[in-house]
Amino acid sequence: MNFQLMWDSLPQLLQGAVLSLQLVAVSGILGLALALPLALGRISSNPLISAFPYAYIFFFRGTPLLVQLFLVYYGLGQFEAVRNSIFWPILREAYWCAVITMSLHTAAYIAEILRGAIQAVPVGEVEATRALGMSRVTAFRRIILPRAARIGLPAYGNEVILMLKGSALASTVTLLELTGMARTIIAKTYTPVEIFLAAGAIYLALSFLLVQGFRLLERRWNRHLVRA
Repeated sequence: MNFQLMWDSLPQLLQGAVLSLQLVAVSGILGLALALPLALGRISSNPLISAFPYAYIFFFRGTPLLVQLFLVYYGLGQFEAVRNSIFWPILREAYWCAVITMSLHTAAYIAEILRGAIQAVPVGEVEATRALGMSRVTAFRRIILPRAARIGLPAYGNEVILMLKGSALASTVTLLELTGMARTIIAKTYTPVEIFLAAGAIYLALSFLLVQGFRLLERRWNRHLVRA
């Protein structure tokens, strides 16, 4: 076991880890923004409104992230209309293809988390908003969505960690995130065990920090539930 090589490769691996975190952060924000209207449409009693969110969630949850990434990165470029559109400068970049795919993918999971959290809000709290004369929009903005955010926070934290691990697939489209950087170093040094152990340790450390961060956030948001 060449520990010196692992130490010497650490700066490059950390550089790749920064890109991994950037992919997770950007796609997480975009995915959350997309997930909210999907979740609201999903709980609608109107089948015309709920049909598209249901189909969207079914597709992105039912197909692998790798397949979706290949469809966006390799598939869209096959259409001349896409290559001639204003979106081609973005879609021809591996980074943005990875961000778009991860955003669309995680939005499906976050939408289901939000849907379950919204439906888990106690009925008494919803009835209280009606008794106070709140409109439906006001009730969602001031009571239901904040309450649902607290309920769904643990599941959302798990989804962020899954996104971190899923970001390793971005290496298949030439991005040098953590896994991609590890593969590049291995191609030069022929030491897969040492480099992948170092990369795995970094993934483990990042996951630990994310878990602790969400745990602190959960304690802060739900501190009224902690017994004195």
